[in-house]
Amino acid sequence: MSTSTNTNTAAVKPSTPPEPTQPPRLIPSLPDDLALNIIARVPRRHHPTLSLVSKSMKSLISSPLLYAARSLLSCAEHFLYISLRLHTSHFMRFYTLYQNPNNPLNPKYSLIPLPPIPSPSLVGSAFAAINHKIYVLGGSIKDIPSPQVWSLDCRTHKWEPAPNMHVSREFAAAGAVDDKIYVIGGCVVDNWARSKNWAEVYDPKTGKWNSVPSPIQIRDKWMHASAVVDGKVYAMADRNGVCYEVKSGNWETVDSDLDNGWRGRACVIDGVLFCYDYLGNIRGYDVKEGTWKELKGLEKGLPRFLCGATMANLGGKLMVVWESKNGGGKETEIRCAEIEVKTNEAGELWGNIEWSDVVLLVPREASIVHCLAVAL
Repeated sequence: MSTSTNTNTAAVKPSTPPEPTQPPRLIPSLPDDLALNIIARVPRRHHPTLSLVSKSMKSLISSPLLYAARSLLSCAEHFLYISLRLHTSHFMRFYTLYQNPNNPLNPKYSLIPLPPIPSPSLVGSAFAAINHKIYVLGGSIKDIPSPQVWSLDCRTHKWEPAPNMHVSREFAAAGAVDDKIYVIGGCVVDNWARSKNWAEVYDPKTGKWNSVPSPIQIRDKWMHASAVVDGKVYAMADRNGVCYEVKSGNWETVDSDLDNGWRGRACVIDGVLFCYDYLGNIRGYDVKEGTWKELKGLEKGLPRFLCGATMANLGGKLMVVWESKNGGGKETEIRCAEIEVKTNEAGELWGNIEWSDVVLLVPREASIVHCLAVAL
């Protein structure tokens, strides 16, 4: 006699894959595209506070998407970056000018230190800014010129190496035109490579350097100043400055009045090149007119800039940064002034100081290296 056993086997249902988890919205009650439109309009000084709201908000604050939206909405702000030489350590250190958002009645400005550049002991580097990045070009390390290039992403304040130049340089001239960096001089033309690459151009989109043809008679080593005016890169040598027009590829010598009157670091606002003269007064050179004009209205508001002063165009405002020795003390004051510049009906240049203050105290031996502005 056989016995049969009936086994009830339950049907096995196929497993259903879990639905993908949607990332949390930037603002819970709004679509992300609308939230982005709102957040992009918030001044950047409030971004540190916004980044504490959520992980998604923190990720957005440092993303290229936010800065692209700020640019499209014409909400980009201009920020000043300053490099100092701290002689106590012989290192170059970068700072950004920051306004305290917590006290609108007394908007105190101060310089906030940034992460150190990986090669802090560079001397005689050239500087240029394109979009959200600052480039530090060449310079010497222990008196040996270097071809290396570093870039600072001003959105995240992180340093990255960029492709090296073809030749090593120190005290070169540099300027940005049409999102490309042009570097001129700073090397001795004693071989074929240096002769061919006395001037070079860097395209960040391709990550490549290319030589810029130049006539041999204009080549000089040391450059003490540079600027870009109307698509032309001006490079001021120890004698007879030169000018390179990017569009045509033509070289020419600088007008003698500009060559003789240009002293120290300069900046350009509305086609006028501003610097300080041998008496310590700020004046501007109108390239189209070929004349120097004193910047009036500053006689009682600023000291005479005999040394250490540098300038930058901050969204159309003239930013002046200088050193002030604090009596017999052990510290140097780094001072900054924001000046609105206008041309009156008579063609005179007038300046109005919007604010002026001490923004940092540093060891007495410290000195200003450079300053420039970036739109973010």
